[in-house]
Amino acid sequence: MVSVAVLGAAGGIGQPLSLLLKLNTSVTKLHLYDIVNVPGVAADISHVATNSEVKSFLGPKQLADAVTGIDLAVIPAGVPRKPGMTRDDLFKINAGIVKTLVEAIAENSPRAFIAVISNPVNSTVPIAAEVLKAKGVFDPRRLFGVTTLDVVRASRFVRDLRSNIDAASLRVPVVGGHSGTTIVPLVSLASSPVELSESEIKELTNRIQFGGDEVVKAKDGAGSATLSMAYAGARFADSLIRGIKGESVVEPSFIALAADPAGAEEIRKLGAGDLEYFAVPVELSDKGVNRIVSLGAEPSAFEREAISVAAEALSANITTGVNFAKGA
Repeated sequence: MVSVAVLGAAGGIGQPLSLLLKLNTSVTKLHLYDIVNVPGVAADISHVATNSEVKSFLGPKQLADAVTGIDLAVIPAGVPRKPGMTRDDLFKINAGIVKTLVEAIAENSPRAFIAVISNPVNSTVPIAAEVLKAKGVFDPRRLFGVTTLDVVRASRFVRDLRSNIDAASLRVPVVGGHSGTTIVPLVSLASSPVELSESEIKELTNRIQFGGDEVVKAKDGAGSATLSMAYAGARFADSLIRGIKGESVVEPSFIALAADPAGAEEIRKLGAGDLEYFAVPVELSDKGVNRIVSLGAEPSAFEREAISVAAEALSANITTGVNFAKGA
């Protein structure tokens, strides 16, 4: 019995994400919220032959009802990235949207798990945390930045280089953040050995880091990575739901490292330093973050350098989010 709210359900990510969550048999109630068009989306999705109940909530007056009695809120709300835009360009609009949505969650379902998709995740997750702190309900184990698309791309792009590898089963840990050079795929620590040359690793890393640009360019102004992001968001939501139900599931996520201070020591020593937030492999449970999972081995020298580069950029991203939430 899991109740899920999708906030931003009528958007480019929200619609396919809502459809995929309707197909998840563990979801019993699906609340779809947006400021436009959501009644039609909900009516359409409600015809899918699974047992979950779908309800639509339209506009700010219905936001409180949308997030009341939920177990999980997934937030893809915001404007999409267009050609020439970086995730930082999205900040001014999306920051305010996330702040408003998380305030409503804090007031109406303070124990709900929150999965933030809205970019720039490196800043919107700290915003969400500061809102929850101000409301006195912050639990670092229950707040997640969804970085699963970076993991999905890593697996698929490795397959593009080595056709003998199964993209569906390969797991490449991705740490750091969720934009550009803050994304650090640890190919050397993949679940199956991946034999690549030094130049291939550098090219692969760059493609994973800037994979979103491929989609933005190909859509030629018509949007960003919506379908693959919806798939990744649904995968993360499913992993979290399975964790809530008692299964041991591991997914990388951008979290507050305070969720597991002891487990965070490894990534801090590898370059995260004193950062409050970092994407790390996380074991999920009914608590949310059960523990930060050890990488199991030392990353390569190239990857350790990339972690240092990521940490420097992340520091600024996190500060931007915190300052916005505090009105600084």
